[in-house]
Amino acid sequence: MGRRYFGTDGIRGRANGGMLDAATVMKAGQAAGRHFLRGSHKHRVVIGKDTRLSGYMMETALVAGFTSVGMDVIMTGPLPTPAIALLTREMRADLGVMISASHNPYFDNGIKLFGPDGFKLSDADEEAIEQAMAGEIELARDGDVGRARRIEDARGRYIHAIKKSLPDEIRLDSLKVVIDCAHGAAYEVAPTAIWELGAKVISLGVSPNGLNINEGVGSTALDAIKARVVEEGADIGLALDGDADRLIVIDEKGQAVDGDQIMALIATHMAGLGELKGGGIVATVMSNLGLERFLADFGLDLVRTKVGDRYVLEAMREGGYNVGGEQSGHMILLDHATTGDGCIAALQVLAALVRSGKRASELLHLFDPVPQLLKNVVFDGGDPLANAEVKAAIAEGEAALGKSGRLVIRKSGTEPKIRVMAEGDDAALVERVVDDICAAVKAAA
Repeated sequence: MGRRYFGTDGIRGRANGGMLDAATVMKAGQAAGRHFLRGSHKHRVVIGKDTRLSGYMMETALVAGFTSVGMDVIMTGPLPTPAIALLTREMRADLGVMISASHNPYFDNGIKLFGPDGFKLSDADEEAIEQAMAGEIELARDGDVGRARRIEDARGRYIHAIKKSLPDEIRLDSLKVVIDCAHGAAYEVAPTAIWELGAKVISLGVSPNGLNINEGVGSTALDAIKARVVEEGADIGLALDGDADRLIVIDEKGQAVDGDQIMALIATHMAGLGELKGGGIVATVMSNLGLERFLADFGLDLVRTKVGDRYVLEAMREGGYNVGGEQSGHMILLDHATTGDGCIAALQVLAALVRSGKRASELLHLFDPVPQLLKNVVFDGGDPLANAEVKAAIAEGEAALGKSGRLVIRKSGTEPKIRVMAEGDDAALVERVVDDICAAVKAAA
């Protein structure tokens, strides 16, 4: 059965329309709730959200869906995605739900689901929920309808949890930190946690109004934080996205540090302390070849997966790794969290900065990235990658790059786009290969 609702990271789309209107959202809650009614205990679900205006509508619809099949609901209000994963496990809930479209604009929204262990759902669970949404769903009897309540201490619980990830001997008193919360889910918890650990904190993106999430701020709009770091003479800048599962770092010179460099720092730092498991890290096919070469110099492996932090996590669990992530800034540190957590990753970077005594620009730029180019081609329908001319262009590109480069062609999991990425030591060759393949895809689209 083809997937209608679930993509790379849960369900995502335009809020209050299409597959995220109130009726469909309610049915998603009913289907997910019914799927997790296992055992004779009283079942419960934890629901969190980011700061989008549509979160009110979707939260209410989900509450109706879950309670109608007999699940009790616990609502947390705005909290980062990893906080919902944590609370799902700590509160012995059967299911966790985060209402967020991550780094997307305010008019999009989404539903991310976590199982009772705090990990994202398997493909099999998502497919079962899809199938249930296509039919009639059995509702609870009159006396078994669920109850709903809102808890007030969820933010404090999460702040305590992320602070525990920092070693007791590390203090941040010497640091001036700019943190950009994208007017999103971490707008209170992230600045508070870092301030409580001793740092002087300058905050950006902490005035959500329901419509400004990710607008000119956050990990996908770095101009504001770059300027502020330099203006304030700060030691470092930390940019989160709308649901705070992603981190991009800014050094004291205002230069951005992506997820590949952050993974390189955390992996080598942990390896030096004897804390890195699996003999390497897990990343996606999009991570730069420079990261792979850098890790190899330390005798560490880079295991690659397809794009999506859920696939990184699956490979980590299968291979016994405790560090993984994506170039885009998702950092999964399994010693501390069950999913990507920008706040926990930020604290590990700050700990390394304190331990090293170096400036951020010295500490964080560990390798020179291999020239890499990514372009997107919009298509209306069909399968351009099945076209003979496109296949031929891809084969020619692979041959041209040879063993000194890589080529990654994939469909977006959330948009009607073909993503064409190439990297290699020859920047001009990389650009030519990407342009030739994009031209072939456009002609076939």
